[in-house]
Amino acid sequence: MSTSVDDYLVGLTKALPGPRRKRADLLAEAHDHLIDATEAFEAEGLDRTAAEQAATADFGELSEVVPAYREELSVAQTRNTAALLLGVMILQPLIWQPGMWMWNQDVSGPTELSILLERLVRWTGGATIAGAVLAVLATSFGQRFAFVRQHGTQLIAMFALISAAVVSLGGVSMTVESGGPVGHIDVVPVSAFVLIPLAVVALQAYRGLRLVRA
Repeated sequence: MSTSVDDYLVGLTKALPGPRRKRADLLAEAHDHLIDATEAFEAEGLDRTAAEQAATADFGELSEVVPAYREELSVAQTRNTAALLLGVMILQPLIWQPGMWMWNQDVSGPTELSILLERLVRWTGGATIAGAVLAVLATSFGQRFAFVRQHGTQLIAMFALISAAVVSLGGVSMTVESGGPVGHIDVVPVSAFVLIPLAVVALQAYRGLRLVRA
């Protein structure tokens, strides 16, 4: 038969989605605190059942505890999203260096539109990298500032979603403009190095928004 501490931890676990490692750390801390509190109440003369009930009551109702834990998880989720976005974007200049790889050999020569798209993608990519760096800093050192704690996670998640969409659109546009049925920029590397990684970024950002708005 489950105990009061067990029931409490089960309820807390169900109420806390988010990054597995951070979630496991928070649940482990809660478990250790509840066990220590139970033992302290037992030392004062309560039996095990009463001690566990006192420990969980002292820890707080789930409706009071869960929001604080969700806030911590949302910060961790957003930090992971920002780091993933930065990792994906920082590789793009090397991956798409003109003529370096077999899939981006310019065999037909540049057009005015392709030059414009390349400039737009380069500018967007640079802005996204700069934003991702700021996002990583905001979800670590920036947590000491009240505005960042209150609004930073949602703004960063939205930034990651928009960046993923814009950069993906740029990659697809360059592929279409490259000419031929596939073009000199192949669909496979565009999918592997741009679309799929940025889809993962968007998914992580969406999960972060769900935590913030829960």
